[in-house]
Amino acid sequence: MNFHYENGRRYSAYKQGQYWGPNDEQQADQLDICHHICNLTMDGRLHLAPIDSQGPQKLHVLDVGTGTGLWAVDFADQNPSADVVGTDLSPVQLPHAVPPNLRFELDDCTQPWTFAPETFDFIHIRSLYGSVADWPAFYGECLKALKPNGYIEQVEMSVVPKSDDGSVAPDSVFARWGDVSLAAGDAFGKSLRTVDESKQGLVDAGFVDVVERRFKWPIGGWAKDERLREIGEFNRLNWEQGIEGWCMFLLTNYLGWTKDEVVEYLGNMRTMLRDRKVHAYQDLSVVYGRKPLDASSS
Repeated sequence: MNFHYENGRRYSAYKQGQYWGPNDEQQADQLDICHHICNLTMDGRLHLAPIDSQGPQKLHVLDVGTGTGLWAVDFADQNPSADVVGTDLSPVQLPHAVPPNLRFELDDCTQPWTFAPETFDFIHIRSLYGSVADWPAFYGECLKALKPNGYIEQVEMSVVPKSDDGSVAPDSVFARWGDVSLAAGDAFGKSLRTVDESKQGLVDAGFVDVVERRFKWPIGGWAKDERLREIGEFNRLNWEQGIEGWCMFLLTNYLGWTKDEVVEYLGNMRTMLRDRKVHAYQDLSVVYGRKPLDASSS
C-alpha cells in the first residue's frame, strides 16, 4: 500500500489530496467509535430504510465510503445470504476476518461508477461530508446502480456544535470550530453542510418516499437522560480522537494555517470538550429514499 505523510499524519496516496481524512490508526479508532455511537443512536439497527433483509430474494448491498468497514462487516454477519460490497478511496485495513459474503474495493465514488445498472437493492452511505464536489452527479450514480424499488440511506453529522441553553457562546472556540470548518470545506470545494442538504439532494435526484430522522448527539456526558449521556461520553471521545484528522489537512492546505496554529487551536478545543458546563451537541441526519419503479437506469 502507498501512503502520503503530512504534518505527522498518514493519508492514502491513491487520489492524493482528494480526501481530507487520514487513514492511520488514530483516525481508524475514531471511525470505530463513531460506528458505535450510530449503533447506540439507532438502538442497534444498521439502517432505518425498510429493506426486506429476511425475504426470499438475495440482497445486493453497497456501502459507499466504508471507512474501517465495520458497518459492512456487521451487515454481512447479520445477513449471511446477502452479497455486500464496501468501497472507499482509502484501503480498508481490518484487524479481523471478513465474512465470506463481503468484499472491499478501492474506488473513487465521485467518478463514473463501473457497477452495472440496477445492481443493488440497498446503498448505504455514512459520513461523506466534505468528500463530494458534485452531489447531483453522485446521487445520479446511486439511482442508476439501484434496482427499481431499491433503497438508499445516508447518515451525516453536523460539523457545527450548538446548544439549546446558550452555553455554546457566539465567541466560543466551539462556535469558531463550526465557522472555520464550513469555510475550509467551501475552500476545498466539497461542502461540509451535507447534514442539511442530503434530504433535498435525494428528492432532487428522483428518489421517492424520502424520510429524514434527526437526532442529537451530545458532546460530553452532560445530558440528564441516561442514553443520551452514554452517547455524549462516547462522542466526547469521538471528538478528542478525531479533531486533528478532521481539520489538519484542510486548515493547512486551504486556509493557510501553520501546523503550530492548528495544534494551539486543537488544545483550546480539547479544553472545551472537557467542560461539563458547556452543553454542546451536534445534529445527526438519517435520510432514506426509494428508487421508483419507473425510474430510468440509463
